[in-house]
Amino acid sequence: MSVTAPIARAIRRTSGARAREVNEAELRATLSTYRELSDEDWRRPSPCAGWTVRDMLAHTVGQYEELPRPWVAVRRIRWARRTHPALGPLDGHNEIQIEDRQGVPGRELIGALARYAPQAIIAMRRLPAAVRRRVRPSVLYPEAKALPEDSMDYLYRVLMVRDTWMHRMDLGDATGAAPVLGGHDREVMDQVVLDLALTWTGPAAELDLHGPAGGNHLLGSGAPAAVVRADAVDLARHLSGRRVRGTLEVEGDPGARSVLMAARVVF
Repeated sequence: MSVTAPIARAIRRTSGARAREVNEAELRATLSTYRELSDEDWRRPSPCAGWTVRDMLAHTVGQYEELPRPWVAVRRIRWARRTHPALGPLDGHNEIQIEDRQGVPGRELIGALARYAPQAIIAMRRLPAAVRRRVRPSVLYPEAKALPEDSMDYLYRVLMVRDTWMHRMDLGDATGAAPVLGGHDREVMDQVVLDLALTWTGPAAELDLHGPAGGNHLLGSGAPAAVVRADAVDLARHLSGRRVRGTLEVEGDPGARSVLMAARVVF
């Protein structure tokens, strides 16, 4: 076991300037991936329960549409309370995003994403950082209180791209195609590891993640009592509550495995 891996809690939050680059890179990757789909692919079930590939894109379009137009989110939340009372505010709102574009073909949804996503990135970037830090997403979604930072700043710098990125991984799972990973994917995954580290209660463990988005980090502090080995995307799948395609290997202190299996990160 190594004691030289950098401490995961020391990972820096994505800066505002870097967030724009990462968001734009992920948007290009997502659009490119959707444009390669066949007509049959749109009807395939996605890893998101009850959603097809087309539904998943409709949700993503809705997310970006709402950032520069918060009144659209408010309308959807209110309508969800009436039509999906058994769901929480966030899940109900997500269903309305899909229902609002129920009859829109997948190819048209690609155009909508290409239109709304750049507007959302610009709108978030233009908000002064001080304002982004003060605005609380939990005002609309009580679930946001569980975020590491209940702020629009965290949403802009971390969560906006993470949600889109994870759904691109979902798209690969639905179609069987391996996702193309590039330079920005490591930034996305580093922020996932940071959020995992902030809530880690197990023994110190070296995290050895494979693949282009991977890297080595130390969860906890001190000499590692365990080693966690996994593909980076598989760790993200696990932490989001999705089914893992490969394996999560844990060697050493069994307490590390218990904590890892119970760990979740907001996507």
